[in-house]
Amino acid sequence: MTSKVAVGAIALLAVKSVLARDFPNCQSGPLASNQVCNTTLDPWARATALVAAFNHNEKISNSWDNSPGVSRLGVPQYEWWNEALHGVARSRGVQFANSGNFSYATSFPQPITMGAAFDMPMIRLVAETTSTEARAFSNAGRCGLNFWTPNINPFRDPRWGRGQEVPSEDPLIPGLQGGLKADPYYKLAATCKHYAGYDMENWKGNRRYAFDAKISSQDLQDYYLSPFRACIRDANAQSAMCSYNAVNGVPTCADPWLLQDVLRGLYRFASEDRWVTADCDALQNVWTDHRYGSSAAGAAAASLNAGTDLDCGQFWPQNLPSAYNSKMFNDTVLDRSLIRRYASMVRLGWFDPPAQQPYRQIAWDSVAKPEAKALALRAAQEGLVLLKNNGTALPLAKTIKKVAVVGPLGTATTQMQGNYYGIAQSISTVVNAFKTAGYEVSNAQGCAITGTSTSGFSAALSAASAADAIVFVGGMDTSVEAEDRDREQITWPGAQLPLIKQIAAAKGAKPFVVVQMGTMVDSTDLVAEKNVDALLWAGYPGQDGGAAVVSILTGEKAPAGRLPVTQYPADYVNQVPMTNMNLQSGSGNPGRTYKWYTKQPVFPFGHGLHYTTFDVSLPGDLPTTFSTADLTANVSFTNPGPVASGNYPDLAPFILVPVSVGNTGSITSDYVALAFLKGEFGPTPYPLKSLVAFARIHDVKPGEIGRATLDIKLGSIARSDKDGALTLWPGKYQLVLDIDDRAVWNFEITGDQVVLEKLPPKK
Repeated sequence: MTSKVAVGAIALLAVKSVLARDFPNCQSGPLASNQVCNTTLDPWARATALVAAFNHNEKISNSWDNSPGVSRLGVPQYEWWNEALHGVARSRGVQFANSGNFSYATSFPQPITMGAAFDMPMIRLVAETTSTEARAFSNAGRCGLNFWTPNINPFRDPRWGRGQEVPSEDPLIPGLQGGLKADPYYKLAATCKHYAGYDMENWKGNRRYAFDAKISSQDLQDYYLSPFRACIRDANAQSAMCSYNAVNGVPTCADPWLLQDVLRGLYRFASEDRWVTADCDALQNVWTDHRYGSSAAGAAAASLNAGTDLDCGQFWPQNLPSAYNSKMFNDTVLDRSLIRRYASMVRLGWFDPPAQQPYRQIAWDSVAKPEAKALALRAAQEGLVLLKNNGTALPLAKTIKKVAVVGPLGTATTQMQGNYYGIAQSISTVVNAFKTAGYEVSNAQGCAITGTSTSGFSAALSAASAADAIVFVGGMDTSVEAEDRDREQITWPGAQLPLIKQIAAAKGAKPFVVVQMGTMVDSTDLVAEKNVDALLWAGYPGQDGGAAVVSILTGEKAPAGRLPVTQYPADYVNQVPMTNMNLQSGSGNPGRTYKWYTKQPVFPFGHGLHYTTFDVSLPGDLPTTFSTADLTANVSFTNPGPVASGNYPDLAPFILVPVSVGNTGSITSDYVALAFLKGEFGPTPYPLKSLVAFARIHDVKPGEIGRATLDIKLGSIARSDKDGALTLWPGKYQLVLDIDDRAVWNFEITGDQVVLEKLPPKK
C-alpha cells in the first residue's frame, strides 16, 4: 500500500471518513426486493442479482476501493481498504474513536518478531484475537469486513524497507490464514499480498512502481510463489493483492498468466467469492510507470481483462468509460469483477439479518481483553532472540538494583509498533518496565537513531557510571526502514556504535547489554567487543515490547527465539544489487538467504541462544530408504483439490519425525526445533540446506524431556527443475536438527523422479 492517493480521492474521503459505515437493509427499503436478500440462494446468484440491478455508470463508479454504493437500490457506501497486519490498524477504512470505546485495539509485535518465535499455534491465537477485535470494530460501523493482510513476500534482501511486515526470509513461514470454510459465514476475508515478486521500495532510484523483476522459473516456483500457494490454495484466503512491480516484463496486475493461469488455475482461486485487488494506485502505475498498454484506457482494460477485480485508486473510474466505448472490454468482464466482490460480502454476512449471525454479536467488550494483552506480551517474549551472552551477564543478577537505560529507543512507544499499526491502549517502554519490575532506573538518550551529534554522550556515560547494569536500547525505526524507504547500508545508523563503544570502554565489571530494535543490522563490532556482554534482538515487539525485553533480561522469561533472517556483513550491499532477483550465487551475487549465501554470516538464520542447555535427539529407528513410487502411491495427480482439501501431491505426507529435547541445564525454557534438509539431489547447484519443518516446545523444565513431532510433506523435500516443475528427486538426503546439526538422520530416495506440480506454460 502507499500513501500516494489521487487528490479527488482525498477530498472525497475528507467527507466520508467521519461517517459510520452502514450495513445493507434487506428487511425494508428498495434492496429488500432484490434477490441478493434471498438467503436460500448461493452467494454467486445473490451477487449476480445485485449487480444486474446496477446501471453501467454505477458499475464503473463502484470499481474502486471507496465504492459509493448505489443509493437508489439501498446499497451503502463501502471502503474496501482495511488493515490489520498485527492488530486492527489505522487505514482508510478503519476509524478509531477519539476516546472511550473503539479508541484502541490490541497491537501485537510486527510479523518479523512473531516469525522469530517459530510458534504457529501462538500465531493462530494472534490471528483469532485480531479477527475478533476487527469484527467488533466492523459491527460498530468502524471498519469493513475484508482486510488487506498478511504480507507474505519472503524477506529476500536485508535492505528492504518492509521486511518488518513479513515473518521470515524463508518461504516455509507464511502468514497464517484462518477459516478455511464458511460456516455459513466467514468471520473476515484475508488478503494475500503482494502477488508476486515484490520486495523492493525505492533503492537508488529503482522504484517499486516501475520495477521489472526478472525471475527464473525455478526461483518463482521454489521461493517467490511458494507462500502464495500456501495462502491461496491451502488456506483458502478470500482475496489476493497484485503488486506494483512487473514480473518478467508484464505488470502483475495486468498479467493473465499470474492472475488466471497460476492463481485461478493452478492455485484453484476460481470460486465465485474470491477476488483480486490491486495495490493502491498500482493500476495507474501499469500505464504511467510501466507504459504497458496502448493508452491509459488500454492499460485499464488490460488489468480488468487479466483478472484484477478492484482498483485501489481512481484509475478505473477515470479510464474504464473510454475503454468501454472503445470496446476494449465487455460487460461480462466488468460484471464478473463486481459479482466476485459482492459474493464475498454475501459470505461475510453483510446483507443478512444480524440476529442469525454469531459474528455480528461481537462487540466492544471483546476488544483488548486481558487475555489479548497477555497474548501480546507472550508473542513479544517468544520472538526475542538472544544473539550474544558472555558468561553470566544474562539473566541479570539479583544483586543488581540500579539500571541505566541509554540509547535512542529506551523510551520508545509507537516506534516499537513499526508500520501498519493501530492505537494501543497502552505501550510499555523499556524504562517503565524496569521501574515496574522494582529497579531504580536512570535514563539518557545519548544520541538519536540517525545523525552524527554526540552532544548527549556525556549524559549517557554519566548514567552508565552510576548504575549496577547498563542497557543500551537502539537500532532502527520506521524513519530508517519503511514502506517506500529501502536502505542502502545495513550498518548501525547514526552515532549509536560510537556511543556503545565508549560505554563499553568505561563500564568496568558491570554487565552491559545491547538491545537492538528494527530488522537487521551488521553487529560484527558488537560481537567482537568483549565489553558488550550481551546482545538481544527485539525487532518491533509491539505494545508490550518494553515488558517483554525486561522479562528476558531479568530472567523472568527465558529466551528461545530464533533469527528469522540471515544477518549479513555490511559489505553485502556492495556485492549484489537489490534489483538482482536471483537467489543462487553467481557472478555479482554471493547468494541470497541462508539457502544460497556462500560466505560467512555475522549470525546465521535460526541462531538463538538460551539460558540453559539442551540435548536434542532423533529416534534411532527411522527408515533409511524410500522409493518415489511408494511415496506417491496414494497421490492423485489427475484430480487434486478441492480448494483447502489438502489433496495435492506436494501436501502428501512424507514422514512424521519425533524429536526429543532434554533440558540439561538449570532454567526452564522453551526450545525451537528447526529441521533442515541437506543433500545433493535435483539440479545443480544445490542449496546449502532448506527448512522443512519446525516446532516450538514449551516450558521444558530442568531434567525433563520435551517432545514434538515434525510433520514433513513431500513438497518440503522437493525442488524445482529449471522450468519450475516441483519434483521429488532420487538421491541421498540428510535431515539435521538446529543450525549446528546436533542430530542427524541420513536416508535415500530411489526410483524415478516424480513431478508434483508444474507451473503452467506461458502462452
